[in-house]
Amino acid sequence: MTPKSALAALLLFPSFSYAATVLSNPPELNNKSYVLMDYETGQILASKNENEKLAPASMTKMMTSYIIEQKLLKGDLTEDEKVRMNESAWCRGSSTESCMYVPLNGTATVLEMLRGIIIQSGNDASKAMAEHISGNEGTFVHEMNQEAKRIGMSNTSFINATGMPAEGHYSTAKDMAMLAKHIIHDSSKYYPIYSEKEFTFNGIKQGNRNALLYTDPSVDGLKTGHTNEAGFCLTTSAKRGPMRLISVIFGAPSMNERASQTRELLSWGYSNFETVNVQPANQVMAKAKVYFGKESEVQVGLPEAFNVTMPKGQANAIKTQISVQPNLNAPLQKGQVIGKLTATLNGKVITEKPLVAINAVEEAGFFARMIDHIKMFFSNLF
Repeated sequence: MTPKSALAALLLFPSFSYAATVLSNPPELNNKSYVLMDYETGQILASKNENEKLAPASMTKMMTSYIIEQKLLKGDLTEDEKVRMNESAWCRGSSTESCMYVPLNGTATVLEMLRGIIIQSGNDASKAMAEHISGNEGTFVHEMNQEAKRIGMSNTSFINATGMPAEGHYSTAKDMAMLAKHIIHDSSKYYPIYSEKEFTFNGIKQGNRNALLYTDPSVDGLKTGHTNEAGFCLTTSAKRGPMRLISVIFGAPSMNERASQTRELLSWGYSNFETVNVQPANQVMAKAKVYFGKESEVQVGLPEAFNVTMPKGQANAIKTQISVQPNLNAPLQKGQVIGKLTATLNGKVITEKPLVAINAVEEAGFFARMIDHIKMFFSNLF
């Protein structure tokens, strides 16, 4: 082993073993496509046609709301900022689309519009926010597609901010699950809105169309969708104990079917899988050599608890492996990423997490740094 490879320490940590059981087969569902994803790791636990490009209907609005939420968190928008309802976005009460019913030339706050998009699935609110943010819907859609690409939605193309039928407007069950994962994680401040059962605006009270919010206390989001082309669609998330699952249904034959199919998927997932805490946060897992510092070592650990979802009763062990960057040089900031932790199950990588410096290491004085330069020179000769 060379000195450099020795510095990139690879350490095996305690594994977990369980009595072997056999997974039951995933349910066979009457829809166009579905995915069941583990939130913690992004693992696909069950799927059908997960990458088939299909019309997402109003599940499109998850990207619209996500962009609004991120702009609120960054300070580009404020919750009480007034948004005008222009004629181009105004809903005339057509039976072919869902509306928030903001009056023509009336206003609503950004937070009200966000609720109108998420809870009431308002096309008018979606278009008004698109115009407010970008000047017109087309420019906003460009941002939607850029954001989709950034978070890895590689089989998605948005043409509008609402999900109304349009040629070239499509997504996949896998991509929608990925978007849901980002909403839950990145927009945690606003995620509770997705579980609200009703919203009243302009004297009109409308209920959330996600039927599972009324029947399953573990369900806390996300979004329904329906057009004649798309069929009945639903993206759902549920949390039971430490385990959160995300379910996406495309093209169910009815409103009741999209709910019952989601229940069946969630039930199968929670019956066959469990979430295991592999490593708590901020615990020293290793020490790594540091050059040019007031201290010669840095403590290495995880900034967040490391949980892994795995089949219940899995016979083989989870194995975890640490890799630390070679030739770490001071100064190092507390929380600075300096390596990664990889978890494998049956030889397959199931997730990776960044490792950080648990403590800061300040730069040493001139003479101490010179001594380390000499040490590094001679160590690289062998």
